[in-house]
Amino acid sequence: MKIFDTMQRRKVDFKPLVPGKVSMYVCGPTVYNLIHIGNARPMIVFDAFRRYMEYKGYEVNYVSNFTDVDDKIIKAANEEGVDSSVISERYIKECKKDMADLNVKPATTHPKATEEIDGMIDMISTLIEKGHAYVAEDGTVYFSVESDKNYGKLSHKDMDEMMSGLRDLKVTGEDQKRNVNDFVLWKPKKEGEPSWPSPWCDGRPGWHIECSVMSKKYLGETIDIHAGGEDLIFPHHENEIAQSECCSGKIFSNYWMHNGFLNINGLKMSKSLGNFFTVRDITAQYDPMVLRLFILSAHYRQPLNFSREVMDQAKASYERILNCTDKLNELKNSAAGDVLTTDEEAAKAQIEGFVKAFEDAMDDDNNTANASTAVFEIVRIANATTNDKSTKAYVDYVYSTIKTLCDGVLGVNTERKSDNLDEEVEKLIAERTAARKAKNFARADEIRNQLTSMGIILEDTREGVKWKRA
Repeated sequence: MKIFDTMQRRKVDFKPLVPGKVSMYVCGPTVYNLIHIGNARPMIVFDAFRRYMEYKGYEVNYVSNFTDVDDKIIKAANEEGVDSSVISERYIKECKKDMADLNVKPATTHPKATEEIDGMIDMISTLIEKGHAYVAEDGTVYFSVESDKNYGKLSHKDMDEMMSGLRDLKVTGEDQKRNVNDFVLWKPKKEGEPSWPSPWCDGRPGWHIECSVMSKKYLGETIDIHAGGEDLIFPHHENEIAQSECCSGKIFSNYWMHNGFLNINGLKMSKSLGNFFTVRDITAQYDPMVLRLFILSAHYRQPLNFSREVMDQAKASYERILNCTDKLNELKNSAAGDVLTTDEEAAKAQIEGFVKAFEDAMDDDNNTANASTAVFEIVRIANATTNDKSTKAYVDYVYSTIKTLCDGVLGVNTERKSDNLDEEVEKLIAERTAARKAKNFARADEIRNQLTSMGIILEDTREGVKWKRA
């Protein structure tokens, strides 16, 4: 398996620290509102990566945090006149609901910043003792970037260049810094903010320190993979590396994976542009699996452009999968025979070739785009080679293969959900059947046309009327 490592800027062979086990940390959301579709991209692409690792037989320890103390959370709490924990707990619950709808597996551990304060204080104390951090007069603790000769190695930024770009920048309240690039590890409390006691002042942690502490606690001082959106490369992940490695003296993470941005109709998603969509906005109009399939349709490192047109294409693609598994489910109940025919053996060999293509794609830096293409090739073969004369052995093989790759690895559910439309369709079909028996063919045709306008296709068979979505 190869992974594109952001640190090395190239694909490299993946070798875990412990054979058969993978330790992976993925930065989670700041919980002050419903998650947006940009938040959903790393959740989905790294969930698929995790699933594939498990498919390959690895035991994956997957940690993803919730940032539950932050300026935006505090602002929302003050506006509502409630404690900040009310806001964070509300949106952790909503985030977990969206993740479940998108079939994102719960992390092995979902730590919260407010529950790891003691560990943050310990790490900050160690950094001060080692000369990598200093305390300002008001109790603010800063990390000294000049104390870390390797600072900038992930983002490949040169310290002198950063200095020249920021030399004239004046930030209110930050004149205590020794270097404009120094970042906050601990900050004094302000009125209306949650705070915790520390050796320096009552206050709260800076943003970057939480992930270093959580990663160390739940995965160890050196981990296999750290992942997140490319917007986190600098400063967040750069700062994580600096404080973690200066504290432990060890490599923080052996591999770094970053997903590309998600744009809306070619533009950056922004509330000011009116193109800001939460996951809830989109799943009110599309099945959550359509959104998941859309996100997996591109390589995770490439920019992904969201539009109604591409969502409709993803919807049609998902319907192809569902129609196929609907057919296979029906055949499973009626098929017989446990020995494949010669034609079925040939078709199975074709499918096995696409299973290999799927695995090759996933082994090549989590290429879910090519892996999805392989799945649709298997769906195509399944539609062409299964019928009421197929053996049960062949139908079971095709069905289990699609289930394993779709449901198991890509995380795209292949069982059609029963909904109110199903009930309405069944009632109309019953009415049409009654009309035909009564020789009221005009009404029967009227109902068929109504169902067609609803995207429902009827098939009159010897076993009765069957239907599917167009």
